Amino acid sequence: MELVERYHASMVRVARTFVASDAVAQEVAQEAWLGVLTGIDRFEGRSSLKTWIFRILVNRARTRGAREARSVPFTSLEREEGETVDPERFLSDGAWGSPPRPWEGQPEERLLASETRDVIRRAIDALPLAQRRVIDLRDVEGLSSDEVVELLDLTEVNQRVLLHRARAKVRQALEDYLGGAR
Repeated sequence: MELVERYHASMVRVARTFVASDAVAQEVAQEAWLGVLTGIDRFEGRSSLKTWIFRILVNRARTRGAREARSVPFTSLEREEGETVDPERFLSDGAWGSPPRPWEGQPEERLLASETRDVIRRAIDALPLAQRRVIDLRDVEGLSSDEVVELLDLTEVNQRVLLHRARAKVRQALEDYLGGAR
């Protein structure tokens, strides 16, 4: 269970770079966990456990992504809807059950930090797929260069070039945003 807590969210993010929707990325991550459970006796320890788990994930995500590329299910076009605030936070008369906590720190600082994270995430999402996969695995998930090379079947040089270009584009987007904010 500790492994699931440690890696599941990262696995979903990585799977999302191969498939068309968050729901499918969740399914792929669950399928990868099944693969881990059924194949753990074949783990030889030649790589870290994390690399082995992510290799299973990437293989399943690639297969699923290739299958999806041939056909787009109608369900992937649906909009997610739901409550914006949990109704249980309110009393029956509509008043707050317990008032919201005050903000910590200056609201302007928190807003700028949130906007900056959004700019970075949008810049990463706008990258070409190969660059996005490399920067997600290296800078978001914290995998080593060797692990990324193995997972994505890249040469070391290609991985470095993709990472450099991705970081340069994200840096430029951040500079454009911060330059315009002053």
